[in-house]
Amino acid sequence: MNITLHQLNIFLKVSKLKSVTKAAEEMHLTQPAISLQLKKLQEQFDIPLTEIIGRQLHLTDFGNQIAKNCENILNEIDEIKLITNDYKGIMSGHIHISVVSTGKYIIPYFIKPFLDLYPYVDITIDVSNKEKVIKDLINNESDFSLVSVVPEHLKVFSYELMDNKLYLVGRSDSELAVEKIEDLEKVPLVFREKGSATRYAMENFLKNQDIDVKKSLTLESNEAVKQALNAGLGFSIVPLIGITKYLGKNELQIYPIDGLPIVSKWNLIHSEGKKMTPVQKEFLLFLEKNKKRIIESKFDIS
Repeated sequence: MNITLHQLNIFLKVSKLKSVTKAAEEMHLTQPAISLQLKKLQEQFDIPLTEIIGRQLHLTDFGNQIAKNCENILNEIDEIKLITNDYKGIMSGHIHISVVSTGKYIIPYFIKPFLDLYPYVDITIDVSNKEKVIKDLINNESDFSLVSVVPEHLKVFSYELMDNKLYLVGRSDSELAVEKIEDLEKVPLVFREKGSATRYAMENFLKNQDIDVKKSLTLESNEAVKQALNAGLGFSIVPLIGITKYLGKNELQIYPIDGLPIVSKWNLIHSEGKKMTPVQKEFLLFLEKNKKRIIESKFDIS
């Protein structure tokens, strides 16, 4: 047999996602590259690894067994790397962080100096919606999650990183006047999808202010919301961290009204029962020691 670790990594990713397209996106490869490596791996076996049923990719029973073996092999390889680096006195290992969509604007600034200090550490960041982020934490598919609202129904440890401020935002040249809270009943409002922490904060604010929303639009991502605002489709209450470049170009502006900004916290969480590896413990210590410096140098939180 002539099987490479690259092929095993690809097959394991495809087996988990049940999709060549999604695997290509997560691994930053093209779909043809993924398909080619799967084909080469399949050539090593007389028994099919996958099958297509109703246009959906599935693993065969044989494929499921091979996927389990792939995971064991790759875990053993990681263990060998750790042992080798440990003998060399090098901090190494892997950290998997799941991040809600707005969190992608802040987590790189906390990770970069850590990787500069420990270049043999690998960090994987998965950006998704809140529901998927929490699901990954429950299933132990991620080591940490970055959220703005700590889930009350889970037993987790929470580490506060920085403020998350939400403001009312719309086009700078909007013909619609929003000068006081009551004006929100007269303009279209743009919401994130249900389950989003940003949507929850916005809905809760409007409810507490007795605002009766007359016209609204719901979108599935922060980018979509920003494009809708930039197109003049309405106003939204959004995290400042995700719109600063638009404010700088004078495309969007903050509309100051009573009760805003809403201030929550960005929190890094992990399950209470999580067994920390040395590199994961070091990451938490690094954040505790350096987060103030990172915030002051990279974020305008005034």
